[in-house]
Amino acid sequence: MSVFTAVSEAELTAWLRDYSLGQLLDLQGIASGIENTNYFVTTSNGRFVLTLFEKLTADELPFYLNLMAHLARHGIPCPSPVANRHNQFLGVLNGKPACIVSRLRGKSTTAPSSAQCAAIGAMLGQMHVAGQSFSQIMPNPRGGAWRAATAPRVRPFLDAAQAALLDDEVALHAQRNWASLPQGVIHADLFRDNVLMEENRVGGLIDFYFACSDALLYDVAITVNDWCMGEESKLDAACTQTFLRAYHAVRPLLGSECHAWPLMLRAAALRFWLSRLFDMYLPRDGELIHAHDPRHFERILKNHIATAQAVWL
Repeated sequence: MSVFTAVSEAELTAWLRDYSLGQLLDLQGIASGIENTNYFVTTSNGRFVLTLFEKLTADELPFYLNLMAHLARHGIPCPSPVANRHNQFLGVLNGKPACIVSRLRGKSTTAPSSAQCAAIGAMLGQMHVAGQSFSQIMPNPRGGAWRAATAPRVRPFLDAAQAALLDDEVALHAQRNWASLPQGVIHADLFRDNVLMEENRVGGLIDFYFACSDALLYDVAITVNDWCMGEESKLDAACTQTFLRAYHAVRPLLGSECHAWPLMLRAAALRFWLSRLFDMYLPRDGELIHAHDPRHFERILKNHIATAQAVWL
């Protein structure tokens, strides 16, 4: 079970005295946590999720909590942080920064249908529109500077062909500046396991702790690279078109975004190939991340490079 900081019912009961959430009825650890400790919490007032942050600091967290509160107020089904009696979203529990948020309905899917791809495409568009009025800015911590710094560190673990591929892609994207494309708050990690579905309806978007400010199209590419990926690590053309049309109906895509799309798919694949290489070969002391297989995104990147015309509307 991925509970890294144990919390007893007595400890949580004492902590909850700072909140108007009623009496604690049930506390269950969530096994799927990767970087944080998560519990399902049921009180006499409802169902919630308690998160203890194992890596992010108290200074880093207000951006994410304020963003979720903003999006929830604008109708996006995301966890809504609960303020304590001091009107603060963030507290401290067992020595770790902690918050409690609303628990959403639905469950993640491993094999999304075309209708579900359309639903998440439309919801991503709605999230991007709602995020336009969010005033805080968080530069992407895994942008160009991160790529340039991380690539040389993982390069010694690669064979010659992989190293050449990595060098070429990092150099290519270092020459690109996406600042002219529409910018805003992006989720940056909207994989299938971070979306709760109720059949063909999006019940919730979760895990906003990689969110940042960047080109909106980059978020679209990250999401498509997971939701619309078919066999042999190649995009399913029909699902991709369905997704993009649903997104476009909410936030119309510009001609400049259409032109940037093939390279943006590669940038999104490179980001996760590189981060997974780092997690596999250079885990930090006490690192809680489960290392995913980097070869998945290496294959996706190679297929994007080999595709003359990326799937568009």
